[in-house]
Amino acid sequence: MSATLKIDFVSDISCPWCAIGLSSLLQALARVEGDIQAQVHCQPFELNPHMGPGGQDIGEHLSEKYGSTAEQQDQIRETIRQRGAEVGFEFSPAGRGRIYNTFHAHRLLHWAGVAHPQQQVALKLALLQACHRDRQAMDQPEVLLAAVAEAGLEVDSARAILDSDEFADEVREQESFYTSHGIHSVPAVIVNDRHLISGGQPVEVYERALREIAAQQ
Repeated sequence: MSATLKIDFVSDISCPWCAIGLSSLLQALARVEGDIQAQVHCQPFELNPHMGPGGQDIGEHLSEKYGSTAEQQDQIRETIRQRGAEVGFEFSPAGRGRIYNTFHAHRLLHWAGVAHPQQQVALKLALLQACHRDRQAMDQPEVLLAAVAEAGLEVDSARAILDSDEFADEVREQESFYTSHGIHSVPAVIVNDRHLISGGQPVEVYERALREIAAQQ
Protein backbone atom coordinates (compact mmCIF):
# COMPACT_ATOMS: atom_id res chain seq x y z
CA MET A 1 0.00 0.00 0.00
CA SER A 2 1.35 3.41 -0.93
CA ALA A 3 1.87 6.14 1.66
CA THR A 4 0.00 9.43 1.38
CA LEU A 5 1.76 12.72 2.04
CA LYS A 6 0.50 16.27 2.30
CA ILE A 7 3.04 18.71 0.86
CA ASP A 8 2.85 22.47 1.31
CA PHE A 9 5.21 24.24 -1.09
CA VAL A 10 5.75 27.72 0.36
CA SER A 11 7.27 30.02 -2.24
CA ASP A 12 7.20 33.26 -4.22
CA ILE A 13 6.86 33.60 -7.98
CA SER A 14 9.75 36.09 -8.08
CA CYS A 15 12.17 33.59 -6.45
CA PRO A 16 14.31 31.67 -8.98
CA TRP A 17 15.23 29.03 -6.41
CA CYS A 18 11.51 28.37 -5.99
CA ALA A 19 11.29 27.53 -9.70
CA ILE A 20 14.19 25.12 -9.27
CA GLY A 21 12.72 23.67 -6.08
CA LEU A 22 9.27 23.03 -7.54
CA SER A 23 10.67 21.43 -10.70
CA SER A 24 12.97 19.26 -8.59
CA LEU A 25 10.18 18.27 -6.20
CA LEU A 26 7.92 17.26 -9.07
CA GLN A 27 10.66 15.05 -10.50
CA ALA A 28 11.15 13.47 -7.07
CA LEU A 29 7.43 12.76 -6.85
CA ALA A 30 7.56 11.12 -10.27
CA ARG A 31 10.35 8.87 -8.99
CA VAL A 32 8.37 7.72 -5.95
CA GLU A 33 5.10 7.27 -7.84
CA GLY A 34 3.56 3.96 -6.89
CA ASP A 35 5.18 4.05 -3.45
CA ILE A 36 3.99 7.48 -2.36
CA GLN A 37 0.92 9.52 -3.21
CA ALA A 38 1.13 13.24 -2.59
CA GLN A 39 -0.94 16.35 -3.10
CA VAL A 40 1.14 19.52 -3.51
CA HIS A 41 -0.43 22.71 -2.17
CA CYS A 42 1.19 25.97 -3.31
CA GLN A 43 1.30 28.38 -0.38
CA PRO A 44 2.06 32.12 -0.54
CA PHE A 45 5.21 33.95 0.49
CA GLU A 46 6.24 37.41 -0.67
CA LEU A 47 9.91 38.32 -0.81
CA ASN A 48 9.03 41.95 -1.55
CA PRO A 49 5.51 42.68 -0.30
CA HIS A 50 6.05 46.44 -0.43
CA MET A 51 7.28 46.56 -4.02
CA GLY A 52 5.48 49.32 -5.89
CA PRO A 53 3.80 49.26 -9.31
CA GLY A 54 6.20 48.73 -12.19
CA GLY A 55 8.71 46.90 -10.02
CA GLN A 56 12.42 47.60 -9.80
CA ASP A 57 15.48 46.81 -11.90
CA ILE A 58 16.74 43.45 -10.62
CA GLY A 59 20.40 44.47 -10.50
CA GLU A 60 19.57 47.59 -8.53
CA HIS A 61 17.31 45.59 -6.23
CA LEU A 62 19.89 42.90 -5.49
CA SER A 63 22.59 45.49 -4.87
CA GLU A 64 20.38 47.35 -2.41
CA LYS A 65 19.11 44.22 -0.63
CA TYR A 66 22.23 42.06 -0.52
CA GLY A 67 25.10 44.37 -1.45
CA SER A 68 26.04 42.15 -4.40
CA THR A 69 28.07 43.40 -7.34
CA ALA A 70 27.14 43.00 -11.01
CA GLU A 71 29.85 40.34 -11.37
CA GLN A 72 28.51 38.36 -8.41
CA GLN A 73 25.00 38.61 -9.80
CA ASP A 74 26.18 37.28 -13.16
CA GLN A 75 27.81 34.30 -11.46
CA ILE A 76 24.71 33.51 -9.42
CA ARG A 77 22.50 33.88 -12.49
CA GLU A 78 24.61 31.32 -14.37
CA THR A 79 24.49 28.93 -11.41
CA ILE A 80 20.71 29.27 -11.33
CA ARG A 81 20.47 28.73 -15.09
CA GLN A 82 22.52 25.53 -14.84
CA ARG A 83 20.54 24.21 -11.85
CA GLY A 84 17.32 24.95 -13.71
CA ALA A 85 18.52 23.08 -16.79
CA GLU A 86 19.23 20.02 -14.62
CA VAL A 87 15.57 19.81 -13.60
CA GLY A 88 14.03 20.97 -16.88
CA PHE A 89 13.27 24.59 -16.01
CA GLU A 90 14.42 27.17 -18.54
CA PHE A 91 15.68 30.51 -17.26
CA SER A 92 16.28 33.51 -19.49
CA PRO A 93 20.08 33.89 -19.84
CA ALA A 94 19.59 37.62 -19.27
CA GLY A 95 17.77 37.06 -15.97
CA ARG A 96 14.45 38.52 -14.88
CA GLY A 97 15.21 42.11 -15.82
CA ARG A 98 12.90 43.52 -13.16
CA ILE A 99 11.32 42.27 -9.96
CA TYR A 100 7.64 42.86 -9.27
CA ASN A 101 4.98 42.70 -6.59
CA THR A 102 3.41 39.23 -6.70
CA PHE A 103 0.41 39.61 -4.38
CA HIS A 104 -2.21 39.35 -7.12
CA ALA A 105 -0.55 36.23 -8.52
CA HIS A 106 -0.84 34.67 -5.07
CA ARG A 107 -4.54 35.54 -4.99
CA LEU A 108 -5.03 33.63 -8.23
CA LEU A 109 -3.05 30.68 -6.89
CA HIS A 110 -5.25 30.65 -3.79
CA TRP A 111 -8.34 30.63 -6.01
CA ALA A 112 -6.93 27.74 -8.02
CA GLY A 113 -6.18 25.83 -4.84
CA VAL A 114 -9.79 26.24 -3.67
CA ALA A 115 -11.67 25.82 -6.94
CA HIS A 116 -9.31 23.71 -9.07
CA PRO A 117 -6.74 22.04 -6.78
CA GLN A 118 -5.56 19.61 -9.45
CA GLN A 119 -4.48 22.52 -11.65
CA GLN A 120 -2.88 24.75 -9.03
CA VAL A 121 0.63 23.46 -9.68
CA ALA A 122 0.15 24.01 -13.42
CA LEU A 123 -0.74 27.65 -12.71
CA LYS A 124 2.28 28.01 -10.45
CA LEU A 125 4.58 26.68 -13.16
CA ALA A 126 3.01 28.96 -15.77
CA LEU A 127 3.59 31.97 -13.51
CA LEU A 128 7.18 30.94 -12.79
CA GLN A 129 7.86 30.55 -16.50
CA ALA A 130 6.34 33.93 -17.29
CA CYS A 131 8.61 35.51 -14.70
CA HIS A 132 11.90 33.70 -15.12
CA ARG A 133 11.84 32.42 -18.70
CA ASP A 134 9.83 35.13 -20.44
CA ARG A 135 10.77 38.17 -18.29
CA GLN A 136 7.14 39.29 -18.02
CA ALA A 137 5.82 42.06 -15.77
CA MET A 138 4.29 39.96 -13.00
CA ASP A 139 2.15 42.79 -11.65
CA GLN A 140 0.23 43.16 -14.92
CA PRO A 141 -3.25 41.57 -15.19
CA GLU A 142 -2.71 40.53 -18.82
CA VAL A 143 0.39 38.54 -17.85
CA LEU A 144 -1.39 36.81 -14.99
CA LEU A 145 -4.42 35.99 -17.13
CA ALA A 146 -2.19 34.51 -19.84
CA ALA A 147 -0.76 32.15 -17.20
CA VAL A 148 -4.29 31.25 -16.13
CA ALA A 149 -5.15 30.37 -19.73
CA GLU A 150 -1.97 28.32 -20.11
CA ALA A 151 -2.92 26.32 -17.02
CA GLY A 152 -6.34 25.57 -18.51
CA LEU A 153 -8.31 27.63 -15.98
CA GLU A 154 -11.21 30.02 -16.57
CA VAL A 155 -9.88 33.41 -17.61
CA ASP A 156 -13.16 35.22 -16.95
CA SER A 157 -13.26 33.95 -13.38
CA ALA A 158 -9.66 34.97 -12.85
CA ARG A 159 -10.32 38.43 -14.29
CA ALA A 160 -13.21 38.91 -11.87
CA ILE A 161 -10.89 38.06 -8.98
CA LEU A 162 -8.26 40.54 -10.14
CA ASP A 163 -10.96 43.22 -10.46
CA SER A 164 -11.92 42.67 -6.82
CA ASP A 165 -10.25 42.09 -3.44
CA GLU A 166 -11.31 38.45 -3.38
CA PHE A 167 -8.90 36.13 -1.52
CA ALA A 168 -6.75 39.06 -0.36
CA ASP A 169 -7.44 38.36 3.32
CA GLU A 170 -6.90 34.64 2.87
CA VAL A 171 -3.51 35.16 1.22
CA ARG A 172 -2.37 37.55 3.94
CA GLU A 173 -3.51 35.10 6.63
CA GLN A 174 -1.55 32.28 5.03
CA GLU A 175 1.54 34.45 4.63
CA SER A 176 1.31 35.46 8.28
CA PHE A 177 0.83 31.85 9.34
CA TYR A 178 4.04 30.67 7.71
CA THR A 179 6.20 33.61 8.79
CA SER A 180 4.91 33.28 12.35
CA HIS A 181 5.96 29.62 12.26
CA GLY A 182 9.53 30.46 11.31
CA ILE A 183 9.47 30.44 7.52
CA HIS A 184 11.60 33.41 6.47
CA SER A 185 13.21 32.10 3.28
CA VAL A 186 11.84 30.10 0.39
CA PRO A 187 11.26 27.62 -1.05
CA ALA A 188 10.14 25.77 2.05
CA VAL A 189 8.67 22.30 1.62
CA ILE A 190 6.54 21.22 4.57
CA VAL A 191 5.46 17.59 4.63
CA ASN A 192 2.50 16.47 6.76
CA ASP A 193 2.61 19.78 8.66
CA ARG A 194 5.71 18.54 10.54
CA HIS A 195 8.76 17.99 8.36
CA LEU A 196 10.60 20.94 6.78
CA ILE A 197 12.86 20.69 3.73
CA SER A 198 14.47 24.07 3.08
CA GLY A 199 15.80 25.43 -0.19
CA GLY A 200 15.76 24.43 -3.84
CA GLN A 201 17.23 20.97 -3.31
CA PRO A 202 18.38 18.43 -5.92
CA VAL A 203 15.91 15.74 -6.93
CA GLU A 204 17.78 13.09 -4.95
CA VAL A 205 17.48 15.09 -1.72
CA TYR A 206 13.74 15.50 -2.07
CA GLU A 207 13.28 11.85 -3.03
CA ARG A 208 15.26 10.60 -0.05
CA ALA A 209 13.41 12.88 2.36
CA LEU A 210 10.00 11.87 1.03
CA ARG A 211 10.83 8.16 1.30
CA GLU A 212 12.13 8.59 4.85
CA ILE A 213 9.04 10.51 5.93
CA ALA A 214 6.71 7.99 4.26
CA ALA A 215 8.51 5.12 6.02
CA GLN A 216 7.71 6.71 9.39
CA GLN A 217 3.96 6.53 8.84
